[in-house]
Amino acid sequence: MKCVTYNIQYGIGRDDRYDLDRIVKSLEGADIIALQEVTRNFPRNGGGDMVAGLAAAFPDHFHVFAAPLDIDLGARGSDGRPLNARLQFGNMLLSRWPIASSRNLLLPRSRTFERGNLQRGALEGLVLSPLGPVRFYCVHLDHVSHDERMMQLRHLKERVLAYPLEGGSITGAREFGFPEPPCPEEFVLMGDFNMRPGRPEYELMVGEPDSVYGRRLVAHNPVDVSRLVGDPPEGSTTWLDPKDASKRARLDYCFVSASLAHKVKAAWIDADAAGSDHQPVWFEIE
Repeated sequence: MKCVTYNIQYGIGRDDRYDLDRIVKSLEGADIIALQEVTRNFPRNGGGDMVAGLAAAFPDHFHVFAAPLDIDLGARGSDGRPLNARLQFGNMLLSRWPIASSRNLLLPRSRTFERGNLQRGALEGLVLSPLGPVRFYCVHLDHVSHDERMMQLRHLKERVLAYPLEGGSITGAREFGFPEPPCPEEFVLMGDFNMRPGRPEYELMVGEPDSVYGRRLVAHNPVDVSRLVGDPPEGSTTWLDPKDASKRARLDYCFVSASLAHKVKAAWIDADAAGSDHQPVWFEIE
């Protein structure tokens, strides 16, 4: 099972050109796809419906979309009636297998006055995969505030770890005549975390290593797949500034629950993709 996360920057590549086709091409062969910065009615890419475009490009995949940022600036048609053209900026999950349920988990945020601060979220999808039911989370954290990322990571981990106790979008479904959704402990977190390896946010996510035994596999800490196989994240790059190639960093990650760590077989970064200012991050699990 091949999984990929990609911050597609509303379809704008390093050449400042909108091209959804090249993004789709870079995702070919993926079974699970987690996308950040998917938009509708966004002026920077001509106001297109990227959700519809991506769904059409992957007709064999199930999909869900959630927009933590959802606003309407009051546009009206020539007849004076509301257009209801909501500007949406969010996360999308696509899966070759059914997404039995989903939730949009809104992450903590701070009111700002000098820099734009978007509502961030984590889109949860319960996938009925060949490995059994697994929760996949498409995550996008704040990009300018260390303190906010720390708040968001604490909240995210709490929600992810609480799932076996509180359930997902519905429990007791038999009352409504629905089958009860599975409630798996296994999970995968994929997305743009806007954090660097070794920084406090990263250590909060995976746990600080012991001075003798390093990091252990424990149920309450997600595991960075790039530390299980292939090269570790130090020195690797998933984002670069289109205006200054010397500004680059590892910001995008895939994490799995400790119970899935032994199933990860490969992990890599697609350094050739040019459809965004980020690079796709892949891993394979079986």
